[in-house]
Amino acid sequence: MTTPPRRSLLAPLSPLPLSLNPWVMVLLSVALVVALPILVVFGHIVVPTDGVWQHLASTVLPRYLGNTFWLITGVGLGTLVIGTGCAWLVVMCRFPGKRLFEWALLLPLAVPTYVIAYAYTDFLQFAGPLQTALRGWFDWQHGDYYFPNIRSLGGATMLITLVLYPYVYLLTRASFLEQSVCVLDVGRTLGRGPWQLFATVAVPLARPALVGGVSLVLMETLNEFGAVQFFGVDTFTTGIYRTWFGLGEPVAAAQLAACLLVFVIALVLLERWSRGKRRYFHTSSRYQQLPEYHLKGWRALGATLACLLPILVGFLIPSGILLNLAIQQGDSLFGTRFIRFATNSLSLSAVAALIAVGLAVVLSYGVRLYDTPGTRLFSRIAAMGYAIPGSVVAVGILIPFAWLDHTLNSWLHAYYGKIVGLIFSGSAFILIYAYVVRFLAVSFNAVEASLGKVTPSMDAASRTLGQTPGGTLRHIHTPLMRSSLLAAGILVFVDVMKELPATIILRPFNFDTLAVRAHSLASDERLAEASTASLTIVVVGILPVILLSLAMRRARPGSKAV
Repeated sequence: MTTPPRRSLLAPLSPLPLSLNPWVMVLLSVALVVALPILVVFGHIVVPTDGVWQHLASTVLPRYLGNTFWLITGVGLGTLVIGTGCAWLVVMCRFPGKRLFEWALLLPLAVPTYVIAYAYTDFLQFAGPLQTALRGWFDWQHGDYYFPNIRSLGGATMLITLVLYPYVYLLTRASFLEQSVCVLDVGRTLGRGPWQLFATVAVPLARPALVGGVSLVLMETLNEFGAVQFFGVDTFTTGIYRTWFGLGEPVAAAQLAACLLVFVIALVLLERWSRGKRRYFHTSSRYQQLPEYHLKGWRALGATLACLLPILVGFLIPSGILLNLAIQQGDSLFGTRFIRFATNSLSLSAVAALIAVGLAVVLSYGVRLYDTPGTRLFSRIAAMGYAIPGSVVAVGILIPFAWLDHTLNSWLHAYYGKIVGLIFSGSAFILIYAYVVRFLAVSFNAVEASLGKVTPSMDAASRTLGQTPGGTLRHIHTPLMRSSLLAAGILVFVDVMKELPATIILRPFNFDTLAVRAHSLASDERLAEASTASLTIVVVGILPVILLSLAMRRARPGSKAV
């Protein structure tokens, strides 16, 4: 006798079979839409390139591999050290400024990596204020002193680390906040001091959070385009762009994208394999206010400086540089044309956020109604876009839609003598599609977590009162999830505002956003003019950082109300 597929308690109330149910069909459709760019990219692996791939492999591919490897290695280690150390200090220690650092350490999330690259290049270059002041103070001339070149692989690694360490800090701090007091007490009875507890108890138990944070950092590093291109560091992302637009070889660009995608998948599988069958559970429900170590003297000073330095270098200094440049000179097109750039960014971000949140609600609720291996698989496929670099998504989308436009125009010209132009690949539609594919996971994770907190008894009560699944979602779940839906929408909104590689590749002709405007000006060495658009993006990005910090203040069970 075969065992019927597992369903949720609400599934039998539907009169339709699982395979024909509209909720399940929507899950399948969204999964296929998100998977399309990946299928297209992998489908070009076997397409011949007439020697272009061999040329790339013999000339630039080793450099792409080497630079990408060293970049993700340096950024991964740097963010791990800064994020984990600062998280432990603000959770377990008491020192001057602790309450301020709890949320301020998240501020670098508001600064896109390409923006911090522009700011520090203007500040540290030979004609910049720092080197000019040094030459004036010490009466140095050109060649009399050594100054490290910020536009290098090392400079890119340092700046990307300062922007992305909050991913590790965010997840690790949440893990430390959830520690059981019993575990720490046992460590103390065994003679473990604060640093031994940190190294042998807290860090091993926080391993899933550490790995998750570093994984997010590596995904963002592989997606990075603006900073590495501006610094002249050749990585896979810049190689895809150069191969497509410089060499005019979309097939070879797709094959490079496939290599990058394989690299991302390998990172995910390596993390799962390293974890094995180990699981991490709390065996006690004793959640009390965590004990704090009172730091005094040089220890308190060291903790304050350790938390202040990442904020100072990763947010305060670059924001101050941008503000000073914007006040002194700023964008020469500030006015009507700049408003158009801002309108394009805001409208794209708003539409993409609304669509992403709407799809996230449908996906999460569909899995809630029909919790089967198939629906869970569809939802995981739909939420995997965040692991795919923006350049890969752009290549995988542009190829089929360019073919569709070409086929449509050929057919219309053959039968009606008309050409309608690039309806799909030459409009904002393709940009919104790429943003939704890329950032659907951001909204899905937030909505899924919020929906999971709603007890199933509410669904059952609503259905017994005559509500349909759609009515239950509209009248019961949506009001309960209002704050999470708002947070998910804001996060997607800000991510779209900062997205650069997909926007550069897919944007329609003469359609610029704030990110594209800042990048184009900086590429022409017009850093002062790029400051206006860059500063606008930073200001918009501060809002989700505040929301994240407020949410984390309530994360500790048993903690004092704030």
